[in-house]
Amino acid sequence: MKIGILGAGSIGSTLAHKLAAAGHEVKVANSRGPETIAADALTTGAAAVKAADVVQDVEVLITSIPLRGMPGIKPLIADLSRDAIIIDPSNYYPARDGHVQALEEGQVESLWVTEQLGRPVVKAWNAITSGTFEAKGTPAGDPNRLAIPVAADDDSSRETAMTLVEETGFDALDAGSLADSWRQQPGAPAYCTELTLEEMPAALAAADKDVLPGRRDKAMAVIGKRMEAGDSLTVADLVAINRAIYA
Repeated sequence: MKIGILGAGSIGSTLAHKLAAAGHEVKVANSRGPETIAADALTTGAAAVKAADVVQDVEVLITSIPLRGMPGIKPLIADLSRDAIIIDPSNYYPARDGHVQALEEGQVESLWVTEQLGRPVVKAWNAITSGTFEAKGTPAGDPNRLAIPVAADDDSSRETAMTLVEETGFDALDAGSLADSWRQQPGAPAYCTELTLEEMPAALAAADKDVLPGRRDKAMAVIGKRMEAGDSLTVADLVAINRAIYA
């Protein structure tokens, strides 16, 4: 499959590495130019390209960029094939993204992204820390394999995204429609808490939309204080904080 990845941060780089290793034809771009993309992302065969080229002749585009950047990539999306699937791993963090009124009023993040891009998206790879994603993928059949929720309104697009999730080393769980994808947003029990396929459905069902923003901000405050105190937080530390606050 021909895959473009827009964004070469921690998640984007790991996606490039894993999907190319799985045999896909992968190209990755960022806003600063192909020469700035870390070599580690390219060691399994992904190609670094310009942003204008990452949308050309691809079947899947993964928009692994901060949510605040979504409105700015609409001109790129206009050059994307109408048959291509867009997968959105973004999350809303007001301290980073600025305050978005519609999201503050409760609009589901992936529906807002859909509006900004003018195209439907699939929500996947958002509910996992970059450290977990990089280090904890395991082969299918591992009883301790972690799960990633996938939400979409189109069955075919969801199926494609779930297959790709599986190929990155995680069990894919059908998390329903985009309207329900708030259940995997920051602050929810399923968000970045390292759950298995057996555990994930109950976590999604337990989510309470009204408390998500407060829990998200509380977790970020705890992490910020720990970092200010000089703590070197591990992936396990981040997951423990999320589990304690989001459950």
